[in-house]
Amino acid sequence: MHDDRNLVEARLKRVLDERIRPAVYPHSVPLDVAVWHAPDEPVPVAEGLAAEPGPIEVGARWGAPWGTSWFRVTGTVPEEWAGRTVEAILDLGFDENMPGFQCEGLVYRPDGTPVKGLNPRNQWVRIGAPVAGGEEVRLHIEAASNPVILDYHPFLPTQLGDKETAGSEPQYTLTRMDLAVLDETVWHLVIDLEVLGELMAELPVESARRWDILRAVERALDAVDLQDVGGTAEAARARLTEVLTTPAAPSAHRVSAVGHAHIDSAWLWPLRETVRKVARTTSNMTALLDDEPDFVFAMSQAQQWAWVKEHRPEVWARVKKAVADGRFVPAGGMWVESDTNMPGSEAMARQFVHGKRFFLDEFGIENDEAWLPDTFGFAAGLPQIIKAAGSKWLLTQKISWSQTNKFPHHTFQWEGIDGTRIFTHFPPVDTYNCSMKGSEIAHAARNFKDKGVARHSLAPTGWGDGGGGTTREMVAKAGRLRDLEGSATVVWETPRAFFEKAQAAYPHPPVWVGELYLELHRATLTSQARTKQGNRRSEHLLREAELWAATAALRTGFPYPYEELDRIWKTVLLHQFHDILPGSSIAWVHREARRTYDRIAEELTAIVEAAQQALAGEGATPLVFNAAPHPRAGVPAGGAGLPAAQDATAVTPREGGGHVLDNGLLRVEIDGHGLVVSAYDLAAERESVAPGRAANLLQLHPDFPNMWDAWDVDAFYRNTVTDLTDADEVTAAGDASVRVVRTFGTSRVTQLLTLAPGERRLLVDTEVDWHETEKFLKLAFPLDVHAERYASETQFGHFHRPTHTNTSWEAAKFEACNHRFVHLEEPGWGVAVVNDSTYGHDVTRTVREDGDLGTTTTVRVSLLRAPRFPDPETDQGVHRFRHALVPGAGIGDAVREGWRINVPERRTSGAGEVAPLVTVDQDAVVVTAVKLADDGSGDVVVRFHEAHGGRARATLALGFEAASVTVTDLLERPLPEAAAPARDGDRITVRLRPFELVTLRFARA
Repeated sequence: MHDDRNLVEARLKRVLDERIRPAVYPHSVPLDVAVWHAPDEPVPVAEGLAAEPGPIEVGARWGAPWGTSWFRVTGTVPEEWAGRTVEAILDLGFDENMPGFQCEGLVYRPDGTPVKGLNPRNQWVRIGAPVAGGEEVRLHIEAASNPVILDYHPFLPTQLGDKETAGSEPQYTLTRMDLAVLDETVWHLVIDLEVLGELMAELPVESARRWDILRAVERALDAVDLQDVGGTAEAARARLTEVLTTPAAPSAHRVSAVGHAHIDSAWLWPLRETVRKVARTTSNMTALLDDEPDFVFAMSQAQQWAWVKEHRPEVWARVKKAVADGRFVPAGGMWVESDTNMPGSEAMARQFVHGKRFFLDEFGIENDEAWLPDTFGFAAGLPQIIKAAGSKWLLTQKISWSQTNKFPHHTFQWEGIDGTRIFTHFPPVDTYNCSMKGSEIAHAARNFKDKGVARHSLAPTGWGDGGGGTTREMVAKAGRLRDLEGSATVVWETPRAFFEKAQAAYPHPPVWVGELYLELHRATLTSQARTKQGNRRSEHLLREAELWAATAALRTGFPYPYEELDRIWKTVLLHQFHDILPGSSIAWVHREARRTYDRIAEELTAIVEAAQQALAGEGATPLVFNAAPHPRAGVPAGGAGLPAAQDATAVTPREGGGHVLDNGLLRVEIDGHGLVVSAYDLAAERESVAPGRAANLLQLHPDFPNMWDAWDVDAFYRNTVTDLTDADEVTAAGDASVRVVRTFGTSRVTQLLTLAPGERRLLVDTEVDWHETEKFLKLAFPLDVHAERYASETQFGHFHRPTHTNTSWEAAKFEACNHRFVHLEEPGWGVAVVNDSTYGHDVTRTVREDGDLGTTTTVRVSLLRAPRFPDPETDQGVHRFRHALVPGAGIGDAVREGWRINVPERRTSGAGEVAPLVTVDQDAVVVTAVKLADDGSGDVVVRFHEAHGGRARATLALGFEAASVTVTDLLERPLPEAAAPARDGDRITVRLRPFELVTLRFARA
């Protein structure tokens, strides 16, 4: 037989495009349309429905950027359509090639009942099936004219990302507003032909199955009368029955489809628009669940559920019913799909506390899975947190975006820093917007790395970010793929059902140890510095507020601010979403974030000061409150005491220019350029700065990645560097400081280098008035330490990374995340670099410059970037950073100094000292939270972990009377398998393995 594949396949494409798809709606009549444009921000539904609209015609332009327009469409179903299925086709000006990221609408009935969303590939509203004829149609559309930010030529700077700069030019053209007859037979024929055509293209040419499908398709096309598609569609479908009912092979890969709509809680739109995106999507999905009995939809992010409850009660009622039916499934158990690299220990824990508690309180549902398909890599401390929250599974997809190395597994055990293992799945479909295309399902089966030992994967199915979720077409395709020869099998299942089956079928998967590093989007550790600083400071202020409020509540009866802390925690957690904290959202989002963080700081500072005043009482005794988890200058952790006197620091001129700072512990030489050329540990008689090099070196790189401007920094940025060594001013400042001023480009840096009395750290305060574009600013510390690895703080511990690039896996980690410190050492002596608000850094090795054998190690912290997309003014203006160089530091010193620079002491006056609620006798055991239990019982909750990476035995001394002590999970629920720690009166003895996390709940006597 001659090979006529190309002929038949080309015929299929043209007939589908030009004859069969247009015949899905064979008859239509126009609707009458009127519109009212809301004058500013979105209005309540009742106001939009009541507004008096004016005339508008199809073909007219509408919608200023970020505007809201209320369309009213009216019409009458023709009498001759009686007995037919009729739908309204409402095209607001959609670009169907872009499934989301543009205008959207939510359709209401006149009484305010939501019907469904309107999205680029979901433009229909069912009027009747069948209709009687003569029905009056009246619908209202709340339409959002959100501008297209990420266009066909992506990453171009645009002013559309902020309502304040976007202008008023209409963004869209009203395209179609019709009533139309839906020919359901033709619609099904389209699905049949799409499924078979897509499957056929994925099968080997030599496969008999491919030729069976080809001939069946050819026969079906022969049966179609191109002038009467509707009249011949049934006959064409009949010729496809045999190939559509041939069952799959028993060995076929198995796909669990989960209805899904990945909705970024903010990204190329502001938070307020996400509230409406969620309402549109949930309206779509509850409607689809009514129509499709096999369909299951899962939605993550408790914050988004809370928005529906608060802002769209009419939609919430439908959602609650669908949840009760078991088909609309809360997923993930987190407040938002957060970044997991940068959130601090407690914040990462509270993502699960608040997320899981919301679903438990609202629905009685416990989430066993963490659901993070789009997060930009995963910190090595996360498995323990997932387990401590009572969960046991993780799903993500983003690691498939890595540019250098292909991850070797799709299903595996992920082991964290403490040894906790979590059953983890990466969907091999390689998308969280699966649309049930044959190419996607075939890719999942081919791509699956665990063949031979497992055969089950998950496919999150639906359009996100304004795409409206799963479509009826996707559901129809999945139905045909349930058991179809040549394809993987597809069944709709909940995440829980998938994980239970996958884990049971694969009891001994491989193990991956350490962080899940995404070899992409590394610049998200630096972009939008103010957002990152707001997050870090909010985290520590929340810790302080809980600590002092709990202490004051027990000691003075101070009213513990449960509701305020709950609200503020949720706000901070929201802003840890993986496009807000990483700095990859539009200008509007970050402008609002800055204001939010300022408001949070005011509220939390007020709580802290009120609690401290209640504790201090009346008096003139000077007091220092220490909220850090280690004693400081004689003041206990979590308590208040008298300030200690310190010896002075000597500031003397340096030979050859500059200054020398000496406090008896360190001697620091700062040359005439303001560079640290020596940081000498006097006790160890050891130099910190690499020979021939200088620390406190600002370095400027060009920064123009190949794509994803705010997200990416590409390795070639290192090819060009400018050392900023020219100083406008290097002068002694005060008793222990040197002031350095530099200018470069159109920017200015002012630094204060301080060696305080009694401290073994050089504090570097940096103020940058930043006005560069597409540049990357680093602060370098070349250190005379030979280290093959270094420690980087992560949640509830630290994680080691190599300093070398032996393999492509190591070379790919040229920009990485730390929390409060990085630490490197030779046996017996090390150096830490600590920070108060930066995350990105790099560590490299080089040969010594003094002729000796061996290598030195350079730590560079990332300060600022200046990408122009999606925010063209990213980080322009004044920024302040604090770093410290800590010579002679062990890992415990790094931990302590990291806390110290982030939690400064607070000074006030009062009656006398304040004893802590809890004291720990072991520095390796770090208390991260002291608070009252969330249930309002008045119980005291203390959370701590081993922080040095070794075994620890510690005694907790209580500063209050406790009736009992219970080991709990993060949600403060007893752990039945955990024995209560040994207790002797007010002393609790605990034994911890490396990095172990423990939460204790004390019932008060």
